[in-house]
Amino acid sequence: MQYEAIIGLETHVQVKTASKMFCGCATDFGAPPNTQVCPVCLGYPGSLPVMNEEAVRKTILAGLMLGCDIARLCKWDRKNYFYPDMPKNYQISQYDMPLCRGGGVDIKLKDSREVRIGLTRIHLEEDVAKNSHFETTSGVDFNRAGLPLMEVVSEPEIKSPDEAFAYLTALKEILVSGGVSDCDMEKGQLRCDCNVSVRPVGQKEFGAKIEIKNMNTISGVRRALAYEIPRQIVALEKGEKISQETRRWDDAPGVTSVMRTKEYAHDYRYFPEPDLMPVVVSDAMLAQIRELLPELPEAKRQRFMQQYGLPEYDAGVLVTDAALAAYYEQAVRWSKNPKSISNWVTTELLGKLAEAKLTIAECPIAPPQLAELVTLIDGGQISGKIGKDVFAEMFTTGKSPSAIVKDKSLAQVSDTAAIEAFVDEAIAKNPKSVMDFKAGNQAAINFLKGQVMKLSKGKVNPQMAGEILLRKLRGS
Repeated sequence: MQYEAIIGLETHVQVKTASKMFCGCATDFGAPPNTQVCPVCLGYPGSLPVMNEEAVRKTILAGLMLGCDIARLCKWDRKNYFYPDMPKNYQISQYDMPLCRGGGVDIKLKDSREVRIGLTRIHLEEDVAKNSHFETTSGVDFNRAGLPLMEVVSEPEIKSPDEAFAYLTALKEILVSGGVSDCDMEKGQLRCDCNVSVRPVGQKEFGAKIEIKNMNTISGVRRALAYEIPRQIVALEKGEKISQETRRWDDAPGVTSVMRTKEYAHDYRYFPEPDLMPVVVSDAMLAQIRELLPELPEAKRQRFMQQYGLPEYDAGVLVTDAALAAYYEQAVRWSKNPKSISNWVTTELLGKLAEAKLTIAECPIAPPQLAELVTLIDGGQISGKIGKDVFAEMFTTGKSPSAIVKDKSLAQVSDTAAIEAFVDEAIAKNPKSVMDFKAGNQAAINFLKGQVMKLSKGKVNPQMAGEILLRKLRGS
């Protein structure tokens, strides 16, 4: 019997705001444990929540980017449960009246198929605290408790681990492009619960749903599903019954294991939050948020390919980070070679930033400086090899490429007489390579070119050096 997987993802995204969802505590990551807390986010009796309007606005912006219908009226609800990470023993969330409904995420698969994964809803809630487990004790850090958390719930339309990977990648790109969230998974800003079941092909009814909880990497989601789907199929083929339950993913051995029997909605005893008024989204508010809509990553990818003549790979790398794409476009304004700018950004620049653990916003090389470097190389003032040395100096010092070339006398030699002198010296010092070339070994000229570059310390124009070398070898 053939089986198929049915996958739905619940993606939790921390919304990028300066303060928490219902209090004024800071949202900075990495602060000492339990230092960004107050009576509200610690759940003290008598404390009252005050809604963060910016979090509501950014959730609506996310909904607009994803093609959702925006509710003009929605309310807050209490989701009751008793875990150490929930200080009030309930979470302020949205149940039956979420901010956003419908919409979808367009994905492109490796086989070039384009698929749209529908969304059920996007609602806003408060995050819980972070549990840490040590050898003999456990601790709870309430700095995270109360952070604005957006939950994006997909329709059960994902068919494979690769589709889940593509969906989460595309969703992350969209949310980052709009400034809704940084989606830094290492900081817990994007987490995912996977709902997965299998059924015989042709069967309409879903199988028993298994939830894999709190996945914190996109690749981990793919690996977990790649394990869980065959596990369920093998169990069904053995005649075993699969019951609805929650499982955890253990990345090291690559297996899922049972956490608990799955709760149902009524187990949470939802009821309207009595301390908060409903949210009313006015025409004026919606119009203001629509003005903030950015160019979506896929549209930007296509534009980069058409406007700048970039291959799909280059465009894909550049648009994964809105700040990186903006840096590239600023550099292109000062250059006549968009492809060369792309090469420098996606290889040398990203490599240096990763090595220095810097973001593109912290880059010591300004976009016009990078364009100036490319112009120097294209114009023959310096060679590509010297260009890499200049680039390294630019990254370290922040100086302009022209200043570095002048200070270190790195300008490329294009004087014919000077180049001929280096060529003559290379020929004189390497008679065997000269004989090999004349005997028909065409590759020998590459060695001689290298010797010319070495003698000139990389300063001669390589094209002119090659032409002069070839002329002298054939004429001698």
